Amino acid sequence: MVTLSIDENSIDEKPCTIVDEIGHTPLVRINDPTLKEGVEIYAKCEFCNPGGSVKDRPARRMILEGIGSGQLTPGKVILDSTSGNTGIAYAMIGAALGYRVRLAMPASVTKERKAILAAYGADVVLTDPAEGSDGAILVAREIYQKDQSTYFKPDQYNNPANWWAHRDTTARELWQQTDGRITHFVATMGTSGTVMGTGRGLKQLHPGVRVIGVEPADAFHGIEGLKHMESSIVPGIYESSDLDRVMGVDTEDAYDTNVWLAREFGLLVGQSSGAAYWAARRLAEELDEGVIVTVFCDGGDKYMTTAMWLPVVEAAVESAKLPSDKS
Repeated sequence: MVTLSIDENSIDEKPCTIVDEIGHTPLVRINDPTLKEGVEIYAKCEFCNPGGSVKDRPARRMILEGIGSGQLTPGKVILDSTSGNTGIAYAMIGAALGYRVRLAMPASVTKERKAILAAYGADVVLTDPAEGSDGAILVAREIYQKDQSTYFKPDQYNNPANWWAHRDTTARELWQQTDGRITHFVATMGTSGTVMGTGRGLKQLHPGVRVIGVEPADAFHGIEGLKHMESSIVPGIYESSDLDRVMGVDTEDAYDTNVWLAREFGLLVGQSSGAAYWAARRLAEELDEGVIVTVFCDGGDKYMTTAMWLPVVEAAVESAKLPSDKS
């Protein structure tokens, strides 16, 4: 059993596991020709984490806090609900540190996510897709209550270590990468850990930084991983008073933005990233100057079989056929 320290800011010159490589992701400028001269938009490329998403950060912190507190001991199984990315992070870290992982997850998540979890050896309990992430939360809670001695339940929606991870790493990285020039931080909300932690960390560094949360425009949406707060089980770590503003994004706008980012900038990113950039660009239209930073939570490779990309992919395949092959 490998154990690690809980110092989020230490950098080991000779990492002992993949877990040490989480964080310190690149920040890229989006050279959007529609922006005013005094406005800049940057994106934190969290898909560069070893598990492929921003969720590597809180998953590591919650697991290490569990080890440090004695709640996660050898032989216990890591149990939680997930819409995919946190589960992948748990599975990767669990494999690296020697823990089994069990996850409750909506059956509607992409085939790619299910395949990745299977590759890491995670045990997956699929839940009613109509109930979304809330249904998975309830199933994980029921499993835990029946056999608490078997499981360590990080409870990502209510565990403060979720947002601590972003306060202590993401916020500091963004401050350094922008040389303290950041004026606005825009992030989508699922557990809300990214926007809560990064926003609080940035405001500690400069109270004038504006923090904007992004959610689907309505309860029935197709943006995986995001919550429409008014109609959902609200995460315990979410504090709306810590946000300067909340913006709603339509599913179609998010999808269109994803295709545009891939075609114009070579950025194949996930659904929530399309929503994040759409909101950042709308915000930019209101400003004469500013440095806006958003987060691209994961890559688009896990979404190629979804309604967002499938029509585009099928059209490309059809156009690539020889004339004799076309029906």
